[in-house]
Amino acid sequence: MSDKPDFEKIGASVLGGELTLKECEVLSGIMDARQLKDGENLVSESGTEHTLFVLIEGKLKVLSESEGQLKHVYTMKAGEVAGTRAFVDRTPRKATLEADGQATVYTLEPDAFESLLDTHPRIVYKVMRSIFRITHSNLLRMNQETEQLTNYINKTHGRY
Repeated sequence: MSDKPDFEKIGASVLGGELTLKECEVLSGIMDARQLKDGENLVSESGTEHTLFVLIEGKLKVLSESEGQLKHVYTMKAGEVAGTRAFVDRTPRKATLEADGQATVYTLEPDAFESLLDTHPRIVYKVMRSIFRITHSNLLRMNQETEQLTNYINKTHGRY
């Protein structure tokens, strides 16, 4: 099922944090909406599509294959964005996204987004800044988790 995105919900997401409502309205014009049922896959690991996803309602499980099985590594909440690396680099997916209950996701295709370069370059700039911040935040979170795991293994900086 596909509907048109609500531009105000884009503004409430991490992706639209810097955008004015008018800019969100322009961006919503090139996006689509998908309704997911519980357990439905949005994308699969190694998939070649390059869509950016904005989770508007519900939750998404981020699953990664390890030893031949999908392992739950993170749960996305409303307002979060997935697929930044595939969207920017146009490389295969590194994770599977699966609905955890009903979910609404807005989608943005790279070619549609790039079509805004000539007509709305400030929107492109602001969205790319948001994508950079999202990627940076994910990297910081992963570094913290790695440090905590290292501390646990080495039994340093805390009681274990």
